[in-house]
Amino acid sequence: MTSRRGRIGLQPDVLRWARERAGISRDDLALKMPVKIERVVEWEETGSISVAQADKLAKFTHTPLGFLYLSEPPEDKLPIPDFRSRHPDEVPLRPSPDLLETVYAMQRRQDWMREDLIEKGAEPLEFVGAYSLRHSHVEVAGAMRDALRIADGWAGDMRTWVDALRFLRDQLEAAGVLVVANGVVGNNTSRRLDPDEFQGFALVDEYAPLIFVNNADFTAARMFTLAHELAHLCVGESGVFHFEKLQPPQNVTERFCDQAAAEFLVPESGLRDHWRSAADTGDPYQAIAHQFKVSEIVAARRALDLELIDLETFFEFYESQKQGESRKPASSGGNFWATQRWRIGFRFAGAVVRAAKEGRLTYREACSLTGLNGKSFDNLPEKMGIRL
Repeated sequence: MTSRRGRIGLQPDVLRWARERAGISRDDLALKMPVKIERVVEWEETGSISVAQADKLAKFTHTPLGFLYLSEPPEDKLPIPDFRSRHPDEVPLRPSPDLLETVYAMQRRQDWMREDLIEKGAEPLEFVGAYSLRHSHVEVAGAMRDALRIADGWAGDMRTWVDALRFLRDQLEAAGVLVVANGVVGNNTSRRLDPDEFQGFALVDEYAPLIFVNNADFTAARMFTLAHELAHLCVGESGVFHFEKLQPPQNVTERFCDQAAAEFLVPESGLRDHWRSAADTGDPYQAIAHQFKVSEIVAARRALDLELIDLETFFEFYESQKQGESRKPASSGGNFWATQRWRIGFRFAGAVVRAAKEGRLTYREACSLTGLNGKSFDNLPEKMGIRL
């Protein structure tokens, strides 16, 4: 048996790939291990490393241990379309371990939910993939409202845009969409999802469509992400996206979904009708935000779309809003179960709990799907108000 201190020969390129894909410098890795920087350099030049050190390297770079033993680095590729490039000829960024793990975890949830629904005799959702880029974005925006069973002017009944965001989440779940909003990998608060890498993604499925919103993103931008991903479901296109400063992308699909989301949240006709009176208030974005129950940044973005303001004006406002949020005091933690409702979703949590209780799903599998440990999973029905 090989001693854990005994040295083995791995491929230098693979060891370097593991560190680089995790976005860790040689100096930082040396501190984490902990070893001298010279030792990290030696690994990446010769491939000579101990079994124990290989285990640690896998842990700190969030790399499956078996990958370190490959003869060459595996291809870092997302299992769904990557729409994060802003230009057609731009190569997408390498996906981080955090993004990859999150997508894989959501795919496992979706696969399980799909099988559970089919087993129960559920019908496919009519709105998923029912439209294409040949339709107008106004038509798709209307279909989005129909799918959620909300009428034109629905936001007028909401007190704030945060209430509107919760309302949209609940309506999406009622329509059959799995909605997940999380700012970390699973429940690991030490692994924050980077909003500069991605803001959300959609996983299309006619039985169990899923929307993921990166909760580490600028708070005011999350509603736009939710609407954008709903548009993806309607046109039947899965994908990961990232908008720099909420600017329209070059990709045709992304631009179309962007337009549909904007029309869904702030219809053009309504904004044009209210713009003059909003401008007269001296704070037009706040007035529009109040009228349509969106964040001020989304209101400003919509004004830019319709050429009511110019790009420079929008950028100035965007940066001021983002800096204002960054100056807010850090949260002391919040309510764990309120957070889990966003991270797991009420509908999905209920389905998993019932399947475990009925013996259709093992206890271990149920904990894995929800990301909760045994005690927390036991408390889930009571804390989230799930009827068994």
